[in-house]
Amino acid sequence: MTFQIGDKVVYPNQGVGTIENISSRSFGSAYEKFYLLRFGGNSVTVMVPFSNAANIGLRRVTKDREISRVLSFLSNGSPQLNSDWKARFKENSEKMFSGDLLKVAEVFRGLVQLQLEKPLSFREKKMLDRARHMLIAEISISRNVPEIHAVSMLQRALSKAGLTLPPVS
Repeated sequence: MTFQIGDKVVYPNQGVGTIENISSRSFGSAYEKFYLLRFGGNSVTVMVPFSNAANIGLRRVTKDREISRVLSFLSNGSPQLNSDWKARFKENSEKMFSGDLLKVAEVFRGLVQLQLEKPLSFREKKMLDRARHMLIAEISISRNVPEIHAVSMLQRALSKAGLTLPPVS
């Protein structure tokens, strides 16, 4: 899969970025092409080698049909939570790094549910915030709406399951 300058792409566990530049660098006698990604408000940039883009899961923004599936899952899905903190954190980390938006939604829904039962650890709070951010950003771009509308869509989906959208920690 190749991308062009200006394309919106998803970098697993980081969220939606824009391909700002495509450049080449030499390493000894070999040349490698890179995508330079910029992530929204915090001006973070990442260089991704062409040869590694697929391995790390760089992908296009999710289509609207898949967003509907994710919102439906958040409305109806019932998360399977591991009671062991370390095992749960490891499973959730793997889902977050997969880059699959439905898996990010699973992590989000599970942590929202869990925080009703007990306080989340610092690391799980950070993961919940990251999942929330990733969902909002991708819904916003996929549906071409401001992030505030994406937040409303997320809240409506959660409220159907009797949950509320937690504030950012």
